[in-house]
Amino acid sequence: MNLFRLSLNLLRRDWRAGEWRVLLLALMLAVGSLATVGLFADRVRQALQQQAQSLIGADLRITSTRPFSPEYREMAQKLGLRVVESRTFPSMVSHREQVLLSEIQSAEPGYPLRGKIEIDDGAVHVAQAIPARGTVWVDERLLRRLDIKIGDEAGIGSRRFMVAARIVKDIDQSIGFASFAPRVLMNDADLASTGLLQEGSRISYRLMIAGDARQVVALRATLQEKLSGNEKMEDVRDARPEIRTALERAEHFLGLAALTAAILAGAAMALAARRFVLRHLDGCAVMRCLGAQQAQVLWLFLYQFILLGVVSVLLGGLLGYVTQAGLVESISSMREAGLPQPGVLPLLKAALSGFALLLGFAFLPLLQLRKVSPLRVLRREMDSPEASGWLIYGLALLVLAGLFLWHAGSLKLGLAVLGGLLAGLLVFGGLAWVLLHGLARNAYFFQSHWRHAFNNLARHGRSAAIQVVALSLGGMALLVLTMVRADLMESWQGKLPPDTPNRFVVNIQPDQIQPVRDFFVHQTLPIPELQPMVRGRLIAINDRSINGSSYPDPRAQALVDREFNLSWMEQMPTWNELVQGRWWTAGAGGQLSVEEGIAKTLGIRLGDVLTYDVAGSTFTAKVTSLRKVQWDSMKVNFFVIATPELLRDFPASYLGSFYLPPDKVRTGDELSREFPNLLLIDTGAVIAQVRNIMNQIAQTVSAVFLFTLFSGLAVLYAALLATQDERSHEAAILRTLGADSLYLRRLHLSEFAVLGGLSGLFAAAGAVLLGWVLARFVLDIPYRSDVSIWFIGCGGGIAVVTLAGWLATRRLVLRPPLRILAAD
Repeated sequence: MNLFRLSLNLLRRDWRAGEWRVLLLALMLAVGSLATVGLFADRVRQALQQQAQSLIGADLRITSTRPFSPEYREMAQKLGLRVVESRTFPSMVSHREQVLLSEIQSAEPGYPLRGKIEIDDGAVHVAQAIPARGTVWVDERLLRRLDIKIGDEAGIGSRRFMVAARIVKDIDQSIGFASFAPRVLMNDADLASTGLLQEGSRISYRLMIAGDARQVVALRATLQEKLSGNEKMEDVRDARPEIRTALERAEHFLGLAALTAAILAGAAMALAARRFVLRHLDGCAVMRCLGAQQAQVLWLFLYQFILLGVVSVLLGGLLGYVTQAGLVESISSMREAGLPQPGVLPLLKAALSGFALLLGFAFLPLLQLRKVSPLRVLRREMDSPEASGWLIYGLALLVLAGLFLWHAGSLKLGLAVLGGLLAGLLVFGGLAWVLLHGLARNAYFFQSHWRHAFNNLARHGRSAAIQVVALSLGGMALLVLTMVRADLMESWQGKLPPDTPNRFVVNIQPDQIQPVRDFFVHQTLPIPELQPMVRGRLIAINDRSINGSSYPDPRAQALVDREFNLSWMEQMPTWNELVQGRWWTAGAGGQLSVEEGIAKTLGIRLGDVLTYDVAGSTFTAKVTSLRKVQWDSMKVNFFVIATPELLRDFPASYLGSFYLPPDKVRTGDELSREFPNLLLIDTGAVIAQVRNIMNQIAQTVSAVFLFTLFSGLAVLYAALLATQDERSHEAAILRTLGADSLYLRRLHLSEFAVLGGLSGLFAAAGAVLLGWVLARFVLDIPYRSDVSIWFIGCGGGIAVVTLAGWLATRRLVLRPPLRILAAD
């Protein structure tokens, strides 16, 4: 017997009968959802990686406050990598009677190794080389604030240079306050003639390296061991942390959205597989009577199972690719950006996830078919052979756990959502069983068709509870798609409102506080809240001296080796959140509040005593609270805040943030001219980029949740099909006993209304819980639930399930009982 050919014939027959359609649809939606998110995220990640390479001007960049050892350049060149060096330092640029503190960068020929610099020397174009000797390129801020035009001369040190071009699009900006000063790019061969290379000059040296990715990785590993304490190495992973934070949150959000669709698809597949098994018990019994062995029966259906899985995965992958391509084309900013094509890895990941779902939710039920007894041909009342419940549910749980941890991107987040989901399913299933039996016991309060409906549901309590849970998953998807998603995205985007501060003003001296405030009043701008800042170095924890060598983590080493920005406050900033301990009261003694991230990095715990060195003087205080800080709020934040009594007597400067409208951009120039020592930092470009990511993700989430919507409908369809044969048989018996079509219709609608009401109630609870998890652990925003979700969930569940049930069973009440019983 050719099992494969027979399996194909059975597959064609079952397909025409509609046996496999639900399973194919559900698996295709699951793979399509995961593929869409994976492919889309891969394209965005590649684009940001290219952008990050442009930001540092290379694949790898080493910065130092001292000249580099020639060995670094030689090692890179031996590996076939390109190397250029640049030097950056602050200096005054003069024009006529005006001077301005600027960031001067000198570069060797070949700079930049990655990215392009756009200049305007009469026409905007991509620069093909560095500035010629005797010339410089400057940015728009310097031109505007010194009133320089292209072709004018500017003084740098002891030299005069011709301004040859305006920098339109720059790269390789340093990290820190100096990166926001007006910028000048010059030829490295001219630097010595300026007379600025003096002993003690604050020069930052940069060695930039680019080439084959594998060689860059090898060089990074080798150089990591050779770097001195004042040298820092960074690549694209270290660039733009605020952009990376927004993208990581978005990827987690999209990944959980895709997993919601995958879970729903798994529920639909489990229901479809159960129905398939029940409808093929008789056929398997006949084959066993004709001599088929258990292994032959199993392989007969496994071939169908594998073929269907391959087709579903291929169609799902194609659907995901087409969807993400259409999504990119529908978002104008992404269409114009020319995102790189995605790699094949996201498709493979989605395909493996699809087969995992197929294995976890549909494979084990099929194993029951090989155990069908030949006696079923004579005794059809024999129940189907039951596989181990622990094995079935354990495998499904294992698959779900693996998918959550794989796609969530965070062990903590994956376990939290998975645990919440499993707890919710168990609680909802148990409540459904209890409520159905409770309604059946008190059915005498209702009319006859309601009593009959309650008893029917209670009699099949286990299967009815499973249907309620499956339908509640579908309802939860619909509620999350429509109501919770809108609230979450509105709250997330609300973290960067239109008036988000886009300027920082730094280095305000105590005697300048009132004049600066008067300046803002005169310019009819809101007065910024100015915060004191003291520079201090952490030197001991619990009287134990520490330095960079005390920590193996490079980030911890860098934090300990540099000075912190410390501040003092009576009240905690409203955009900070207290996670441990208590904030101090007015007049409290020496206490410290530490940001939770740096506390974790440096091993600081509540109650530890920290010692800081501030300008040669030391102070010691106890950590009484840990805070969560919103670094992407674009407001002034500090790692460490102290009580006023602790820092008030130390020398301090002040800083603040404020929103500068586009029509008042020259006000910033006036502030710099009136207070030359102040440093004005423009963060508008960073805010625009973060806000752009949020807007793009908002559109993407809408598309991804469409898969969740269709998966929810697939669950509804599968749940109705799962009981259709049983309802058909019961309807025939009741018609034989004298029930009319009106009574049967009322009976069916009553059952569907109960199922819909319970599933809607549980769906609302699940949507509120999922919304809270996303808000708390993914988007880091407060969650406010709308009470109307409970009414919409219950009412919508009753309406949708009752309508769908009526459409699925309306013909049952009209079919002759003899035909139904004869078919059975």
